[in-house]
Amino acid sequence: MKKLFALVLSAVMVLSLLTACGGGSTTTTETPAAPAATTETPSTPAAPAAPADTASGDVGDPVTLVFSIAAVPTDAHGMAQKTFKETLESISGGNITVECYDSGTLYGQDTEHDALKNGDVDMIYSSASWLTDGSPWISMFTAGYIFQSYDHMTKVMNGDIGKKVFARVAEEQGILPLGCYYLGTRQVSLSADKQIKTPEDLNGVNLRMPNSDAWVFLGKAMGANPTAIAFNDLYLALQTGTVDGQDNPLPTVKNAKFYEVQKSISLTNHLVDSVWPTINVNTWNKLTDQQKAWVLEAVEAGRKTCDEQNLKVESEVQDFLKEQGLTIYEADVAAFADHVLDAYLNDPISDTWDKDLLAEIQKQA
Repeated sequence: MKKLFALVLSAVMVLSLLTACGGGSTTTTETPAAPAATTETPSTPAAPAAPADTASGDVGDPVTLVFSIAAVPTDAHGMAQKTFKETLESISGGNITVECYDSGTLYGQDTEHDALKNGDVDMIYSSASWLTDGSPWISMFTAGYIFQSYDHMTKVMNGDIGKKVFARVAEEQGILPLGCYYLGTRQVSLSADKQIKTPEDLNGVNLRMPNSDAWVFLGKAMGANPTAIAFNDLYLALQTGTVDGQDNPLPTVKNAKFYEVQKSISLTNHLVDSVWPTINVNTWNKLTDQQKAWVLEAVEAGRKTCDEQNLKVESEVQDFLKEQGLTIYEADVAAFADHVLDAYLNDPISDTWDKDLLAEIQKQA
C-alpha cells in the first residue's frame, strides 16, 4: 500500500430523553450532522497544544460547557462523552462542569453545526465529511484510502498535522476540533451473498451512503450507485430492498442489527473513520490556559475510551457476524485504492486539496 500511495502522490505532488451522559437507547446512530454554512470567526485560536504539567495560576471563573451529540450513550463515542465529563469535572475540582445531551435530544444531525457556530451549544462531535462546505480542502480527509490503518490515522490526526488542520478549520468556520476519535474502519455489506472483490463488482449496486456530497462521491468513486438515506431509515431500506447494501464499520453492523437483513460483508477497508470533539471558538477563547489544559486532558481521556472500545469490538465482531450467518470476503484493497484515488484525482473535488499536506500524511504511514 505504501508503494501504491507513493505512486499516486508522485503523480500529483496528492453522531431518549435529555440525559446527563448516561442511559438511552442501544440503537447505533451515525454521529455526523449535516453541513452548515460558514460563519466568520471573531478571532483565530492557536492550535490546541498538549496539556502542560503546570499551567497558568489563573484558574478562572467557573464554567459550564454544553456538549450535545447525536450518538446514543452506548456507542463508544457516546461513552467517551461521559468520560470527558467525569474527567473534566474531576481534574478541575468542579471549576468546569459539563451538561451532556445525547441521542439528538438537544440538537439533531441537521442543526447541531449551526447551533455550535451560533454559540447555542459549546461542543459537538464533528468530522471532515461534515465540514467540507466551509472548508472545501478538507474533503481530502473524506477520500477513501487516505489512511492505511488506525495507527496511521491517529498518529496523523492527534499529532502536529492534526493541530494544523484543526486550527485552519477554526479560522475558517469558528469551531475548533480538539482531537480525533476512532469510529472504526468502514466495510461494504450487502443483502445478497456476493463477494465484492474489485470496484467492477459494485457496478449497479445501490449502495446506501450518508447524506452529504462528500459521502456520495466516495460511493461513486468505489464503483457503486450511491443512494443517500438517513441512518435511522437504513434498516428498513435494507429490509425492503430500497438499497442493496451499505457501508459502515463492522461494530455498527452488529449494534444496528444490520446482520438480520444482510448476508455478506466484503472487507474493503475503504475509510478509517473518525469523529472530532469540537468546541465553539468563542467558548475556547474565554477559557484560561489552565482551563484549556484541563479540557484537552479530558478530551484525551475520552479518546482512550472510544478508541479502545472500538478496537476491542472490531477484533471480536467478525466471529459474531459469522455466527449470524454472514459470509465475510476479502476484497482486493489495492485495486480499490487505485480506482478510488484515481477518481478523486481526476475530479474537481481534489482541486482544493493541499497536496503538500497530503504528502506529509502519507510519509507517516
